[in-house]
Amino acid sequence: MSEKLYALLLRMYPSHFRQEYGEEAMRLFRDRAGDERGFLPRLRLWMDMFFDFTISLPREYLHVPSPRVASPVVQRVYGLPVLYVLHEESPRPAALFLGGMVSLVALTTCWASLGYVHSVPSPALSQFAENRGERSQGRNDSARSLPGDPSASTRSLSQKNSLDADQRKRIVSSAAANLQQHYFDRAAAEKMAGALSAHEKHGDYDAVTDPATFAALLTQQMREVNADRHLTLDYFQDPLPQQPAGQTPEVLAQYRETMKRQNCAFERIELLSRNIGYVKLNSFPDLQVCRVATMAAMTYVNHADAIIFDLRDNRGGNPETVQFIGSYLFDHPEYWYNPRENTSEQSWTRSPVAGNDLADKLVFVLTSANTISGAEQFCYDLKMLKRATLIGETTGGAAHSGIWHQIDDHFGMGIPEAKAINPYSSPDWAEIGVEPDVNVRASDALDAALKLAKNKLQKK
Repeated sequence: MSEKLYALLLRMYPSHFRQEYGEEAMRLFRDRAGDERGFLPRLRLWMDMFFDFTISLPREYLHVPSPRVASPVVQRVYGLPVLYVLHEESPRPAALFLGGMVSLVALTTCWASLGYVHSVPSPALSQFAENRGERSQGRNDSARSLPGDPSASTRSLSQKNSLDADQRKRIVSSAAANLQQHYFDRAAAEKMAGALSAHEKHGDYDAVTDPATFAALLTQQMREVNADRHLTLDYFQDPLPQQPAGQTPEVLAQYRETMKRQNCAFERIELLSRNIGYVKLNSFPDLQVCRVATMAAMTYVNHADAIIFDLRDNRGGNPETVQFIGSYLFDHPEYWYNPRENTSEQSWTRSPVAGNDLADKLVFVLTSANTISGAEQFCYDLKMLKRATLIGETTGGAAHSGIWHQIDDHFGMGIPEAKAINPYSSPDWAEIGVEPDVNVRASDALDAALKLAKNKLQKK
C-alpha cells in the first residue's frame, strides 16, 4: 500500500520528470521502505516524504529550467530518497506556501481514499500481455487471427455486453478452425473441434449470453475431450489491442533502449553479509539484447558462498534467458523442462559454464503470487532437480505454453503448438503454481532466506 501511495504522489510531478526520474525515485523509496519497518520508522519515512514534496513540487512547476540550469535529479541524502530540483535561484516564499498547501491536501486526499483504491489484475489479460511480450522479445512468432469472417476482428459485443446466436456461432467456428490448424496433436484437434461444433448444432449454447461464461464453457468442453490445461479460450471485457504483424526495427530499437535504462531488468545485484549473493531480477529479457548484462550479473556474484534469486516481482520473459541463467547452477547438462517447445538438444542447460563457480553453491529463490510464466519455469525446474530452496508464496500458475490467436476484439485462444516431455511425476505449474519449500509471506521471504542461508553456511 505504501508503494502504491508513493506512486500516486509521484503523479503530481510533471510528465517529463516522472518519465525520466520516476522509476529511480520508486526504487529508492522501495529500498528505504524495505529497511524501515514498524510504526515509528514508517511514520518518519512519510514525514520525510511530505517535506520533500512540499519543497520540490512547487519548484518543478513554477521554475522553467534554462539551458544553463541543472536538470532534475534524484539523490540519496543520508540514506533518504529525496527529490531535488537544482536551480540558480530559490523559490519565492509564496510559492513554498502554495506548494505546501497543495501537498498537504493531496496527501490527505490520497491517504483517505487509499482504502477505496482496488487494483485487481486480470490473470487472463496478464497472460495475453506476457505472451505478446515474449514473442516480441525473441520468439519471432507472428500474431495470427483466427479464420473466419474478415470483419470479425472489428466487430464488438453489443452495448449490453451479451452474446447473440451469430456471435456464438462465429466464435465456435473460429475456435474449431484454429484447433485444426495449430494444435500439435491433429487427431485430438479434430475431436475437440467436432465436439464444439456438435454442442453448437445441438443448441447447447443457446442459453449462454454472458461472454465470460461462454469462454469458460468452451475451455471446459475442449478439456473434457483432451485434458490439456494449457489450452484456453479467454474473454476480455476491454477491447484487445491489435497485434503487430511482426517485430519491426523501431520496436526492437525501443526495446533495446528500455532494457538499457532498466539494466536488463536486474534491479539489484550485490553481495550481502556472509558473502551471500543477491540478484533481484524482474523479468527474463531477450538474451540477444541482454546477454552481456546477464553474464556481468552472474560474474558479479560468481564467488559468493550462496546466492539468492529474488523473483517476487518477476513476470516471466524469454525461455532462452531462463535456461541461460539456470546453466550457471550445474556442473553438467541437465534437462530443462519447457512446456512451450518440443524436446530437443536445446532442452538441456549449457552447463558447465566456463569460469563459473556457482555450480555447487547454495541457491535460494524468492517467490510471490506475482511470480509467473518464465519465472515459474525457473522455480519449477530448480525445485524438481532439487537444486534450489524456494521461499515465499505459491506462484501465480501461468504456464503461458500456448501461442496466442486473437479471435476478435474480446476473444482469443492459447493453443499449444509443441509437445514437451515432462520427466517429473509432479504436474507443472499451469493453474496451480509452484509451491515453495518454505511458505512465508512474500514480504518476509528475503529475511527468511538470509536466515536459512547463514544457518546452512555455518554448518558447512
